Amino acid sequence: MPGLNLTRAEAAQRAELLNVESYDVTLDLTKGATVFGSTTVVKFSAVPGSSSFIDAVTDTVHSVTLNGTELDPAEVSDGIRIHLPELAAVNELTVVADAPYMNTGEGLHRFVDPVDGEVYLYTQFEVPDARRMFAVFEQPDLKAAFTFRVTAPSHWDVISNSPTPAPVETTPGDDGGARSVWEFTPTPRLSSYVTALIAGPYQAVRSEVTSADGRVVPLGVFARKSLMQYLDAENIFELTRQGFAFFEAQFDCPYPFEKYDQLFVPEFNAGAMENAGAVTILEGYVFRGKVTGAQVERRAITVLHELAHMWFGDLVTMRWWNDLWLNESFAEYMSHLAAVENTAFDRAWTTFASVEKSWAYRQDQLPTTHPIFAEINNLEDVEVNFDGITYAKGASVLRQLVAWVGPEEFMSGVRAYFQKHAWRNTELTDLMVELEAASGRDLGVWGKLWLETAGVNTLTPEISVDDDGTIASFTILQSAIEDQPTLRPHRLAVGFYNVSANGKLERVHREELDVDGARTEVPALAGMKRPELILLNDDDLAYAKVRLDPASLTTAKEHLKDFAASLPRTLVWGSAWDAARDGETPARGYAELILANIAHESDSSVILVQLRQLATALTYYVAAEHKDAATVAAADKLWELASTVEAGSDAQLQFAKSFALLARSSQQLDTIQSLLDGTATLEGLTVDQDMRWELLAALVAGGREGQERIDAELERDNTANGQNAAALAKAAIPTPEAKAAAWESVVVKGELSNALQGSAVTGFMRVADTALLEPYAEKYFDAVPGIVKDRTHALAQQIVVGLYPAQLTTQATVDRTDEFLAGLPEESAALRRMMLENRDGVDRALKARAADV
Repeated sequence: MPGLNLTRAEAAQRAELLNVESYDVTLDLTKGATVFGSTTVVKFSAVPGSSSFIDAVTDTVHSVTLNGTELDPAEVSDGIRIHLPELAAVNELTVVADAPYMNTGEGLHRFVDPVDGEVYLYTQFEVPDARRMFAVFEQPDLKAAFTFRVTAPSHWDVISNSPTPAPVETTPGDDGGARSVWEFTPTPRLSSYVTALIAGPYQAVRSEVTSADGRVVPLGVFARKSLMQYLDAENIFELTRQGFAFFEAQFDCPYPFEKYDQLFVPEFNAGAMENAGAVTILEGYVFRGKVTGAQVERRAITVLHELAHMWFGDLVTMRWWNDLWLNESFAEYMSHLAAVENTAFDRAWTTFASVEKSWAYRQDQLPTTHPIFAEINNLEDVEVNFDGITYAKGASVLRQLVAWVGPEEFMSGVRAYFQKHAWRNTELTDLMVELEAASGRDLGVWGKLWLETAGVNTLTPEISVDDDGTIASFTILQSAIEDQPTLRPHRLAVGFYNVSANGKLERVHREELDVDGARTEVPALAGMKRPELILLNDDDLAYAKVRLDPASLTTAKEHLKDFAASLPRTLVWGSAWDAARDGETPARGYAELILANIAHESDSSVILVQLRQLATALTYYVAAEHKDAATVAAADKLWELASTVEAGSDAQLQFAKSFALLARSSQQLDTIQSLLDGTATLEGLTVDQDMRWELLAALVAGGREGQERIDAELERDNTANGQNAAALAKAAIPTPEAKAAAWESVVVKGELSNALQGSAVTGFMRVADTALLEPYAEKYFDAVPGIVKDRTHALAQQIVVGLYPAQLTTQATVDRTDEFLAGLPEESAALRRMMLENRDGVDRALKARAADV
């Protein structure tokens, strides 16, 4: 939306002028379905005589009163900001307004449950959207205490950062129902983006945990009424207690808030959000049926990630959004560390290598890559920097930093950081000072090379061997691409692996060392017997792409399934994916490698990632003339694997899901039809409601079923999940009429919620015959400037990225994108970035297809 941007310069100037003491926010949630009442009283000091502004995205501003003087709303408010002239040393501002409910997953989101018609609300304020609920100086470094007073239907539960009080009064509502008022106690000093309000007839399971300082901290897990039967609250509580124990011990700092609620909310855009003491979590983590171990592990990591934010992010907060990477990377690193050291998910570093690092490597090779410490000039910069650099590369580099300074030294510095800066705002240098003091290492050069430059290095072994198989010399070569030429220092391990008597590929030697520059000699390995496989970056300490020498590559292909440990196998998987994605090896060879070995993979998250990458390779990287045959062959193999692996196993479920996604042939669709109709079964495979939708989507995309069957399934499952699945299936109907209807709904009318729009976009792009997408390529380029201009970032990004004609993998698509980019005005930075990344995907696919030929 126009006018919503806030520049760093504006924020810095406002921070120099103002110091905010408190907000008293009164909300009326009983005014109907479109707006709610919002009254804000804010107390703050200022440089006398100065002028400033407060952020307030409103439907209507009824009154603005500054220090007892009424200001004309028409003169001082534009619906986004309110101008504040002639400030005193001490000020009190009152803003009375109506604000709009959102259906985009931003601000105060309103959702109606199709099961029972109940209304559910929740807030999402990052990047700054508290201004969509109340008037606020919306920047992280203007912390304040917040008091919320909420009027809502009496049968609702109302949750915020402070413990929920008993209602203070109950009166009849205009709709005939009763309404009550909840008055929360003031919060500690918080940044506005971690305040929260969740309201509706949510149901709760409650427990408690004893903090390190002896306090009993109440715990709550919440979900909608219609989902409570599926809520595994005890698992969430167990993870939370394990996280409390681990983080309080590591940080030497008790949990900083009065209570800890975790709320599963509908139509959430992200995985979760670290609101202080009131974490909101993607409702998809409430599992209605059988799910993979990868999904259960992902939920566990998410729970731990948000809990880590209670210290790093909420207790101590970044001054400005250029340190967003540190906020997210720290929580990502700590969540995996906690999972490995204090939960049942002791393979989390394998998952990290497979999921997070593959995301980071992909992002870091895009033309839009940027340093971890990115220059964030305004809020639009922040919105597009929630990416693989901010999260995954940052966390990878933090892990490298831990290896560089030492684990205990790192944590000692973190403890000092929390002790010194509690309830304040900081910058990166504040943490680095403490890490230098704890470790004795000068991190200045390290920080410049790792945090202020972009790109990923490639490490390759150079080995000479004597006639008797003894290593004469061992060198690690480091390279970088021309556009990102920085060579960096790495702390890493080199692993030697041999096939043991039991047929397992096991590590026989590990050498840890510092690598720096283009060539690093490793004299400690000279004189040793050359093993069957040599793995650079063993244990995955470093952030770098690695290549295998020819002999090791041969061993890896023959014995990939035989690795005794999951992490080194994952690193070899990753190296193979890099080579295929970079066009160094044929994509069909990569597909064959996966299909020949995936049944022996023991880690659920690794299976998930490999099957996703298999689908990507088949869709984009296999040469066009081989694509259909390769996809059919892969689907056949996946069904064979689903039929032969252990019945009821995690692997079987994943192979069956992947089979349904790739199914193309008449025989494959017959198999899916019989599974859905129940005329055939696969031992161990549970065809629950969620699986039914996946099977139906496959049949719809394959032309076997249509709207009538979708409607029948929706009648069977008229829930939020069912409506989203139906929207996907409807958009996947392979007819010009269905595609035109989906396009009209998403692009032209734009009335869908964020969740329904996302499902429709996915369905629209699910085609076996890409000719169905050809009429929309030019329409896409015509539409996206207006989409970005008129819609919120969340909805616009779904369309700009999701509907890009990437499946029309031709040079013409690249050329048309170049033409579009050439005509973009300078101020369209966010759209330019998304389009450059779209273009890179097609350009890379063309190179990979050439290699596959």
